[in-house]
Amino acid sequence: MKINTFGSLCSGIEAASFVLEPMNIKPLWLSEIADFQSRFLATKFPNVPNLGDMNDIPQMIEDEKVEIPDLLCGGTPCQAFSLAGWRNGINDDRGQLTLKYIDIIDAIDKKRLKKGVGRGVFFWENVEGALTDKTNAFGCFLAGLAGLEEPINVKKWASAGVLYGKERNIAWRVMDAKYFGLPQQRKRIYVLGGGKDFHPEAVLLEKGEKAIVDPFKPQVSRQPSLFDSFEEESPNVSFELIKDIDGHNIEAFRSYSDCLYAAYGTKWNGNAAAFNGSLFLSQNGRLRRLSPLECERLMGFPDNYTLIDKCRDTQRYQAVGNSWAVPVINWIAQRLVVNEDLTLEVKCSPTIQNDQYKLYLLGDFTPNGNEGIINASKIPYDYKLSNMVDIADTNTPEKFYITVKGCAGILRRKYEHNAGMNDRLEIVLNNCSKEFITIS
Repeated sequence: MKINTFGSLCSGIEAASFVLEPMNIKPLWLSEIADFQSRFLATKFPNVPNLGDMNDIPQMIEDEKVEIPDLLCGGTPCQAFSLAGWRNGINDDRGQLTLKYIDIIDAIDKKRLKKGVGRGVFFWENVEGALTDKTNAFGCFLAGLAGLEEPINVKKWASAGVLYGKERNIAWRVMDAKYFGLPQQRKRIYVLGGGKDFHPEAVLLEKGEKAIVDPFKPQVSRQPSLFDSFEEESPNVSFELIKDIDGHNIEAFRSYSDCLYAAYGTKWNGNAAAFNGSLFLSQNGRLRRLSPLECERLMGFPDNYTLIDKCRDTQRYQAVGNSWAVPVINWIAQRLVVNEDLTLEVKCSPTIQNDQYKLYLLGDFTPNGNEGIINASKIPYDYKLSNMVDIADTNTPEKFYITVKGCAGILRRKYEHNAGMNDRLEIVLNNCSKEFITIS
């Protein structure tokens, strides 16, 4: 189907509009209640209405107070969307938002079908942990989207799959931003669906002949596998972690960072990143945090994208950390909107088949009958790699540097807990904190 318009839920700093508007896809409305994000949307998208609380949107659609989009984007919390509460409603606010997401899609499709234009398309992003929630949140979510009478129960949800449901077809795939040109390990599940005439598997999944070996992992000898009949792409890559930029010596401690989290602005020294160094840089021998500008780069946004009037650094960190990895969204959107000739027919055996639906749980590289393989891994065939030192801003203000006392504190916690630490980071910390700590 042709996609000309979209609506956005849990809009945040609106990565959806940042990607889709250059493709001439018009935002009809946004939905956000957080103060900073709402001010941001009013500043950056003054002509697009912010509907506020998404709980009110189904009735707005029913009353024809808002326009009906071709595409619905959003990422609601999946946790607490429980099997027990699926039919009767649940008390947890996060689970209610996920139920409301389905209600909004149903309300949109009801109006679209009445007008004779067919069901719309929906796109949903969430943390990888949505697949392993102990309440079978994902099975409930898929069932609600597909129009099924009961939740789908499987022993273990795969990181990719396809569901041909009673009312809608749905595909999902976990992908990692570090293979899309961002130096950040950010694994997220992406869910795409639409009516029975829509084939989301052709967008999210890839057909081919090659099984990709993770380029970040050293190649070792292995036992023969199921995929040995296929050509295997196995590059080895290495990055220089020290770079001279405008006369400044910049050093990273890993080629890519851990996942950027929303609380990075206030909790930068009490987690794994403080010991592996992945969210630090060294500039001219001094340790510092990533600035909000560098975090924008780490997510694929332009410099100072979140810099609006009367904003705090912590607000920028939080908004960026909760947003979407732009290059991944762009990859999906390009395949959805631009590459209309994409085809992929799933010919492997279904995991579950009955009179209500067919479900396919896929491995990273699944043999697809006599038609090669389906790439359902976290790495696309056209992957791109980048390096932490390349996001460095040499004009980072002094306030983001770790004080001598702060460096000593990180080292002290390392020794108190007998924790592992990046070797180079430990050297830099020692050099920065000699007057506060003596290492025996």
